[in-house]
Amino acid sequence: MTTISLEALAARVTDGALIALPPDDSLSPGALVHALVRRGLRGLRLVGVPTSGYASDLLIGAGCAVAIETAAVSLGEAGTGPRFAAAVAAGTIRVLDATCPVIHTALQAAEKGVPFMPLRGVLGSDVLGHRPEWHVIANPFAADDDPILLVPAITPDFAIFHASCADEEGNVWVGRRRELATMAHAAKHSLVTVERIVKGRMLDDEKLAPGVISGVYVDAIAVAEHGAWPAGLLDEYDADRAHISAYAKAARTEAGFSDYLAQHVHGQKAKSAA
Repeated sequence: MTTISLEALAARVTDGALIALPPDDSLSPGALVHALVRRGLRGLRLVGVPTSGYASDLLIGAGCAVAIETAAVSLGEAGTGPRFAAAVAAGTIRVLDATCPVIHTALQAAEKGVPFMPLRGVLGSDVLGHRPEWHVIANPFAADDDPILLVPAITPDFAIFHASCADEEGNVWVGRRRELATMAHAAKHSLVTVERIVKGRMLDDEKLAPGVISGVYVDAIAVAEHGAWPAGLLDEYDADRAHISAYAKAARTEAGFSDYLAQHVHGQKAKSAA
């Protein structure tokens, strides 16, 4: 597989797309999200798998996103995503309340090519009252009363994430973070940034193969060193918690967020071109 530039990778995403994003502790695509903001995309709908953080908060704050389905938008110890919270208060973002099991189940339905899947954990919760498209039915295989919840499949237009490496055939190693494989299988397209390209074919390595997403599910790859920043990446590097805390403080106000974008998002393009 031929790799492309980060900006070319971002150019494949279209206005109004449904985008699946992993949380900050699971291969978050910081560099690619910065590139999406620089493109000035509008009308994006986000899915946190099963939660989201910095990436979603940045897209919401930049005016790129109009809706998000997630269990939470959290910056960890730095608190709730400030731009997400501001958008909720202002009514400028549509929030589809969900739980972690629901999102995983809905993606698994898309992965399997079925329109819905059943689960139980949400029964009895207040979340049901906010999701009329979810349906509670009687278990057709039970002799006694046994309600079961059906949730529709989530089929993202794009799954985007960052990984440590891909091989020359486009196979991507995600280690034990197998929810990334579910994302890639469920989505129509997968766009991936990696730290590096390695020689050979990782699917032929018995130790690596269990943590590999086949290149069949990967549309395009860009090399972006430290591309998860400010999130961490597996055993490669830790999250930049000082930066995330500084972001959380700056993004409490629109002016602070604008200054952050100018310095750390739009300014990065100028630095890379220099």
